[in-house]
Formats: sequence, structure tokens, C-alpha cells
Amino acid sequence: MIRLKCDQCGIKYGINEIIYKCRRCNDLISVEYAFNTFTDEMALNLRNNNSISVWKYRDLLPIHKGSKIISLNEGGTSLHKCRRLGPHFNLDKLYVKNEGENPTGSFKDRGMTVGVSQAVQLGAQKVICASTGNTSSSMSAYAAKAGLESIVIVPSRGTALGKMTQTIAYGANIIRLNGTFDQALDIVMNLVEIHNDLYFLNSVNPFRLEGQKTLAFEICEQLKRVPKAVVVPVGNAGNLSAIWKGFKELYELGLVNDLPKMIGVQAEGAAPIAEEIRNNYSEIKAITEPTTKASAIRIGSPVNWKRAFRALKESNGTVMTVSDSEILNAQKELAVYEGIFVEPASAASIAILAKLMDTEFVTKDEEIVCVTTGNGLKDPDAVSNMANQPIDVDADLEAVTSALAL
Repeated sequence: MIRLKCDQCGIKYGINEIIYKCRRCNDLISVEYAFNTFTDEMALNLRNNNSISVWKYRDLLPIHKGSKIISLNEGGTSLHKCRRLGPHFNLDKLYVKNEGENPTGSFKDRGMTVGVSQAVQLGAQKVICASTGNTSSSMSAYAAKAGLESIVIVPSRGTALGKMTQTIAYGANIIRLNGTFDQALDIVMNLVEIHNDLYFLNSVNPFRLEGQKTLAFEICEQLKRVPKAVVVPVGNAGNLSAIWKGFKELYELGLVNDLPKMIGVQAEGAAPIAEEIRNNYSEIKAITEPTTKASAIRIGSPVNWKRAFRALKESNGTVMTVSDSEILNAQKELAVYEGIFVEPASAASIAILAKLMDTEFVTKDEEIVCVTTGNGLKDPDAVSNMANQPIDVDADLEAVTSALAL
């Protein structure tokens, strides 16, 4: 009752076929469900299960019931009502879904638990990805849990120290490429075509996005309704697409009565999707040298752009851009106002709020959920330019009193 389906031509494939792009038209593959098999008993089980986690929603995930699950207790992240930051932006109902609370500190864990579980089910021994950091740390952690060999290819420039430290600790084989993320992804995609013993775990893998869609399920449970808008940082656009898929599935099942607007945010120096929306959704033009301090969204050729366009059109949403200075300021504001420390890319969803209030997409009294995708400790160097840096003084009461101006 679950199968793979080409996004473009609609051809169907078996759920256990190892396929990342359609053999007929080369478009992306998604997981499709026969929702008429979703019973009232399944819906009741969902409602009665008070714990929130990715695998709470197993009936809406594509892993066989008898299969081994590779889990680090991902999901169940907090939905924070921003009682101080909201009024700062003249918003009455601002929430932050803090994905930095996941086991390796980013939203990638939601997808990786499903992706690595599928890898184990298929008998894979090696997993591989290209990464700007979060995907590599997540994949290598779940591979370690499963006893699989992990191979990671990352760009040598701009990969945050915290993310690489994790990846090294989990025992991955790491290749640093003198190039961009997009070049790393091209190389990995070529490698998996040549070497069929490598299981590919970037967001081209449809099982990855199935795990990530559970973020939408959790938002609805935590709010007890569907918000007016969900704001998501956009790099490869897989997360925005996955979250929209989650909301749509709840709607198709009759578990919710509304759908949110999806609002994507890109950094000004890495904004190919935002640029093409301005051009009325024409063919995307890759940016060969994307630039931004928000390394997790420094992607010039997002592979999920078609899915993102569909999600934006269907939800009456949009993608907007913010500068690096706006991102870093938002990172500080979220920490100072709400005590939530996120990496720069995560703060993009906060940085857009002032601009978003000047559009027709939201009003001050509507519920807005900003997804923050990764923990601030992922990129500790980003705080070096913030105010309130440590003040060095002698170990003397008078010196401390003077420094504090008490």
C-alpha cells in the first residue's frame, strides 16, 4: 500500500527499489501512500499516544512494521511561544519550533532515522552524503548506531567547526573538497551510480523527506490546530517540501481542516529560488559561487527546487531573502529575548519577520511558526562578533566591581 512515484511523469516503483531519480524522466522520486488503508483505529492510536516523536507516526512512515528501527530518540522538539520576541516584531502569536533539540542538534535527524532504517532494511553496509555539516553529523551518528560505514564529502571552505567535530567523533570517512557543496553533491550522485554498494542519504533520497515531514505533524499536535504560516530556512529546499507534504497528508486524511502558508527564507548571496519566484517561477538558474555566513543554506543549486515551487504555489506562500547582517542580528535577538541559541541559518526564519509583516502573507494576530533548524553550538565562531564578549580582569573584588560598573 506504499510505493515510490516519480514527481514528474508519475511512473510507480516498488518501495524497496534503490532509486533516487526516475529512470524514465530523471525527476525526483517521492513516497506515495494509499490513504484509504488508514483506519479509524490508526487515527485513534495517534490521538491516544501522548508522547511526541518521529516514530509515533510510524503508520504514516514507509518502514515495514517488522523492520529494525535505527533511532536516537529524535523528534518531540519544543514549540516555544515567544512572549518577548513576538511583541518586538508586533506579533501576538509567534512560535519557534526548535529543531536544535534533536540528538545531533539539527532537523536532519528526523530524516536520517528513516533513511538509515531503510538502508538497514535493504542490507546496505555503506552510506554516503554530501554536506555543509548538519547532514554529515546526523548521517554519521545514525550510521554508527546501525553499525554502518559512513562516507562524507564536504566543501573545505565554510563548513562550521561544530559540525565537523561531530562528524569526526562519529567515525565517518571524511573527504574535504576544494569546491562548493553543489560540486560535492554532483560527485556523490555520480559515485552512487557507479558503486551500487553505496546508499545515498542526501535529501534526494525520498525516505529522508518522509522523516522530516513529521515536523508538520508535531506542530499540529502541539498547537492543537494548523498555524497560519510556517517559516523555514531554505538551502536545498528539502525541508520546506517535506513539511508541506506532512501538512497535506494530515489534510487528506481529514485529521486537520486547514493548511498553512509556507514561507521560505534564503540568504541574499544564496537565493536562487527567491530569484526565480520574482521571475514568476521560471526555470531555476544555479548560483555557481553562493556566499553567506549561514553555511547550512549556502547552496546555489537546490535539488528540491521543483518540489519547493509546488509547495509555495499550493500553499500561497513565497520565498524571501535576508542579508547576513540581518541573520546575525536575529540570532542574537532570539537568544537575548527567548534564551534560544541557534546557528545562523536557523536565525534566517527570525530575520525575515520584520519584512514579512509588511506583506499580505501574515497579520499581527495570526499564528506564525518559525522553524529553527540547528543548535547554535554547531557554529560557535558565529558569535565572535556579538556584543557582551568576556571582559578579562584580575582576580580582585575591586576590579570585578569596576568592570561591572556596580
